[in-house]
Amino acid sequence: MTARAIRPPRLFYGWYIAATGFVSQLLLGVLIFHSFGAYVTLMQADFGWDRTTFSLAFAVQRIESGLLGPLQGWVVDRYGPRLVMLFGLALLAAGFFLLSAVQSRATFYLAFLLIAIGSSLGSFLSLVVAIVNWFRRRRSLAVGMISMGFAAGGLFATPAALAIEGLGWRAAAFASGLLVLAIAVPLAFVVRHRPEDHGLLPDGAPSRRALAGDPDDPDEDGMERGLTIREALRTPAFWYISFGQASALLVIGALMVHLVVFVDEDLGFGLGLAAFAITIQTLGQIAGQLLGAFLGDRWPKRPLIVCALLGHSLAIFLLALSNSGTLWLVYLAAAINGTAWGLRAPLLTAIRADYFGRRSFGMIMGFSSLVIMLGMITGPTLAGVMYDRTGSYQAGFLALALGAALGSMLFVLARPPRAGAAAAGLRRTP
Repeated sequence: MTARAIRPPRLFYGWYIAATGFVSQLLLGVLIFHSFGAYVTLMQADFGWDRTTFSLAFAVQRIESGLLGPLQGWVVDRYGPRLVMLFGLALLAAGFFLLSAVQSRATFYLAFLLIAIGSSLGSFLSLVVAIVNWFRRRRSLAVGMISMGFAAGGLFATPAALAIEGLGWRAAAFASGLLVLAIAVPLAFVVRHRPEDHGLLPDGAPSRRALAGDPDDPDEDGMERGLTIREALRTPAFWYISFGQASALLVIGALMVHLVVFVDEDLGFGLGLAAFAITIQTLGQIAGQLLGAFLGDRWPKRPLIVCALLGHSLAIFLLALSNSGTLWLVYLAAAINGTAWGLRAPLLTAIRADYFGRRSFGMIMGFSSLVIMLGMITGPTLAGVMYDRTGSYQAGFLALALGAALGSMLFVLARPPRAGAAAAGLRRTP
């Protein structure tokens, strides 16, 4: 049966994958990323470890994600995302079970290493490869859906923090492992690699010509072939985008580790109000996700990403100015950071797919992670070390604000790969 003869289903299957990604990312966002600050506060009280210890644990998690990225991208491109996700989710559950039994720094780091490997294999990169394969014209919207799941997890930051505090961090970690097995593992079975493997085309198009949309399109059969990983690595755009995203993650990484403890202990507002800052950040993130998903398929992506990077810079600059009498400033910074985060997330994935295509997208994302991890490592580590040396986050936050502002300029330079895009039949993205 040819692609022209296929009658697409009433609801394109790609949207089921996007919905699955939303729920999966929501769950992992609640259990890992938005809860990390609560674990830091409670474990620090039990063990008396300094903040550099927890910053290094977060850094180990990001180092693993970066180093694993190229291999994960190759495996997902070759064998599909489902098997990779199932293996990763099993490791993630094991990491939570081990975390519940931690008695030493060594066991703590081992638990977070398992959580890091499991969350990397079982979540965003594997999901986004499937999404890029299943969508072309609605790509920003579909990526925005799975990214919004992670953002929506932040709405549960306050109840999650209170639950961890009420149950105790050990019981909460064990329960998290059970939830991964009960919810995330079954969801992974919904994910499929490519629509062509199931007699469909991206976006549910009835034919390749309809997918191409224009008889004069250089990609005349409608199939977005894309660049190989070697071709992509030779383009300046690959490096500008990767280092630009790393500069944004200087701020994201630092606040994921330190925002709750900063508001709770340093400003003295308590764990509940500190967790509410995460909720406000999440509301901003959801608003930004909606905006990015809507505008990303209609407006030039690069100017929007530049604005998002400047938003990250402004947010952490405001936090550096905050004190025990300016809770409103903390909440304003959280709202700005969340909106910038939400706006940026779907656009960065979509612009990579626009520039480089889907041929080797998993490997391109994986090699990007080697650069991106530098931001997630440097941000929280710098903030933690500066705090331990000076007794304040101000100097560290100001340095990170400068880094994010400078990173925005990289996206000004990140123009589409001209010759490679023309040869591969890719869309030019302004």
